[in-house]
Amino acid sequence: MLLAVVMVAAAIVAGCTGTGGETTPAPTTAPAETTTPTETTAPAETQTLLIATTTSLYDTGLLDYIRPMFEDEYGAEVKITAKGTGQSLELGRGGDVDVMMVHDRAREDEFIDEGYGVNRRVIAYNYFVIVGPESDPAGIKGMDPEEAFLTIREMGLADPESVKFVSRGDDSGTHGKEKAIWTSAGMDYTTDVQGSGDWYIEAGTGMGSTLVLASEKEAYTLSDIGTFLAYKGDIQLVTLVDKGDILLNIYSAMQISPDRFPEVNSTLAKEWINFLISPEIQDEIGNFGVAEYGEPLFFPSRGAWETIGVTQAECEDPIP
Repeated sequence: MLLAVVMVAAAIVAGCTGTGGETTPAPTTAPAETTTPTETTAPAETQTLLIATTTSLYDTGLLDYIRPMFEDEYGAEVKITAKGTGQSLELGRGGDVDVMMVHDRAREDEFIDEGYGVNRRVIAYNYFVIVGPESDPAGIKGMDPEEAFLTIREMGLADPESVKFVSRGDDSGTHGKEKAIWTSAGMDYTTDVQGSGDWYIEAGTGMGSTLVLASEKEAYTLSDIGTFLAYKGDIQLVTLVDKGDILLNIYSAMQISPDRFPEVNSTLAKEWINFLISPEIQDEIGNFGVAEYGEPLFFPSRGAWETIGVTQAECEDPIP
């Protein structure tokens, strides 16, 4: 009896109240985690690139196709103003844009010589075509460009109700090419063509709108092949003349000179031009429109410098 009392007392003193002789550890509270404040980085400011471009690069949808790729890669916003080449060059002369995209080599050379443009690169090319109603009232189908123009003028002067020509009439690159063809045909544009009769209509607008007007009037006009293909399904015009060296159409991009206008975004302008002549984007340019129109709207300049008649460096060397 005495032994049992001693054993109970010993158990009470030892605190062994669990079953099977095991102890249950008291719950512990983990120390509060100490957090170290981290530095926060302000989001990078989105840079804006301002581009003035000829209407054909815009009306065809090419720039809207390429623009998001550049914006995603460079975290930039690209704003595009589509004007004729002449109006675009004036925006450049005012330092109102960072990049110029045009297609008139003679006026581009003048622009660069005046100190407004630098680092020109050829980005693409295609050809001009003379289009008109399928009935072809002047019978120009298959002629060379100069002969076709002279025939349209002669027939238009004689019968302006049946034979008309719609000119861009906006000092654009296409308008410049039209005047070059008149000159090559032996005509003085100012005295022999412009204002010479009701047969000659000056639209004063972009390429797409000019094609629509020519279709409405059943008239002839000069168009780059890319814009014509893009509008072909909505107008009643067909290609009638598409052969002749004079019909080559070269598109270039250049920076607005940062020496002349220090406020332009010359860094992003350089990135844009180098982006356009990169092999990846050149492939995109060459494939653009093929699925929808059955042929490319533009040809890439990469590898075609001899066809275009410029240096390889102007087509392929990135701006340093």
